[in-house]
Amino acid sequence: MNLDWLVIGGGIHGVHIAARLVGEGHADPERLRLLDPADTLLARWRACTAVTGMRYLRSTSVHHLDLDPWSLQRFAGKRRTRRRNLFASRYDRPSLELFNSHCDHVVETYGLDALHIRDRATTCAADGDGVTVQTVNGLDLVAQNLVLAIGSSDFPDWPTWAPRDHPRVRHVFELGFNAWPSDGQESVAVVGGGISAGQVALRLVEEGHEVFLVSRHAFRKHQFDSDPGWLGPKNMMGYSRERSLDRRREIINTARHRGSVPPDVWTALRNANDMRLLTRHIAEIEDLAIERDVFRMRLSTAESIIVDRVLLATGFVMKRPGGTLVDSLITSASLPCARCGFPVVDTALRWHPRIRVTGPLAELELGPVSRTIAGVRRAGDRIIKSLETSSKRQKAASLFA
Repeated sequence: MNLDWLVIGGGIHGVHIAARLVGEGHADPERLRLLDPADTLLARWRACTAVTGMRYLRSTSVHHLDLDPWSLQRFAGKRRTRRRNLFASRYDRPSLELFNSHCDHVVETYGLDALHIRDRATTCAADGDGVTVQTVNGLDLVAQNLVLAIGSSDFPDWPTWAPRDHPRVRHVFELGFNAWPSDGQESVAVVGGGISAGQVALRLVEEGHEVFLVSRHAFRKHQFDSDPGWLGPKNMMGYSRERSLDRRREIINTARHRGSVPPDVWTALRNANDMRLLTRHIAEIEDLAIERDVFRMRLSTAESIIVDRVLLATGFVMKRPGGTLVDSLITSASLPCARCGFPVVDTALRWHPRIRVTGPLAELELGPVSRTIAGVRRAGDRIIKSLETSSKRQKAASLFA
């Protein structure tokens, strides 16, 4: 199949980029495809947010997948008279239900379901004629332009002490997660110190389970993933001037509020702890032993916890995503990488004349917000602006041909 555009990744980033390309007239839908192995677009997003019990997004209502920043507000307009609680009172954060309905609206508006190839890329090579991608099911796709919209969701962060073969010790973000406690009350250890662990713990409390929340640090309260100054010139002007990629990596690592929770989750967890609906432990986990049909978790504080189930909410591995697919592409096309292993791209997010990146792969250019919904909107702006500039140059050149 010959294409003008191929987007690898059918998540938040891939869907928004495809919507921008189609909606702003830079791609003929017949010549664009999204490649993702899931049955539906945004399947991983929905699975990960559903298991945590998320009710409201952390980001504001202008951060969504449509073109116009005010699209979500307009979409919610007719629903406001019939439904309450569409937005959290502070920062106008949309409910997950509203956000997902709006995502469905975006997918339908731009006909993206019809462009979805349900398959996984295995190899990728770039040359002067295009980018060739082969898939698990034997498809050969040749695209003039490739967008790598690959996230880290395939790589949950498993602690070394946690067995991977026990049905009651699972990571909540693993593919096909199905280890939620049964209807009967169980004692559950939730491991993690960020928003996902907090939300999982609160969902378990609400369902009547005995909950132990274990993390290496106390609650870190931050409304957003990083300071709002990273969304504009306040912080990004200095970042863009920084030439050292090692220094950029240091800035990103410092600026991100990893392992933090927003104020509403922080308050709910504190209240649940005060009411003894959950027990909080700030400690390292030194060992997990199976004793009869329960687990004994030994902590660095010399305490032990005995539970029926262990749920890991420790996020994702902080490494370059894409696995062997990206590794082989780097080798075949001699693509530049920083010492941290992440792509070195230009301001238009081009890693190669035919390859653009978004999400984690674009973070050395876009900064700390690159992985977020706000980050993909910024990536879309960069890509569309470069296409518009190129189109203007071609038109100007034709006038003097």
